[in-house]
Amino acid sequence: MQEMNMPVVLATALIPIVFGFIWYHSKVFGKTWMQEAGISEASIKGSNMAIVLGGSFVFSIMLSLTLQTMVVHQFHLASIIMGEPDAVNPNSAAQIWLKDSMATYGHTFKTFKHGALHGAITALFVALPILGINSLLERKSRKYILLHAGYWVLTLTLMGGILCQFSN
Repeated sequence: MQEMNMPVVLATALIPIVFGFIWYHSKVFGKTWMQEAGISEASIKGSNMAIVLGGSFVFSIMLSLTLQTMVVHQFHLASIIMGEPDAVNPNSAAQIWLKDSMATYGHTFKTFKHGALHGAITALFVALPILGINSLLERKSRKYILLHAGYWVLTLTLMGGILCQFSN
């Protein structure tokens, strides 16, 4: 059965934070972001960075855990047999099928390229709609939406590639 690779999940959870430092730096998109968000450097400097970074890391771990199941197809094999009454019995037909399937397909599509594709798809079809809805309700600009969408497409693409490449 496919297992979570927790060291990779934790390392990948750093990507949104590290990439965010670059993306939202004043020499990249930081000035545009602050203008479009309606915030100032003073308000940023007045925030509790331990809470901001700590909370961001917790959310990034949650994101990595979920994304790993989206980019590694082998996680779904076990879900197929979950409803079987004898699924936990290692000698059941369901468990035998799962072991045979993992022996045959356990390493299929476990590449950086494949994970990056699914990371990008997740960004475009999950993150962008959530970001877009919130931004529209908050009356944010198109530039604001595109700025954050670009960040999440690149971030989730990289995260998905790494999670898939280094899955167990």
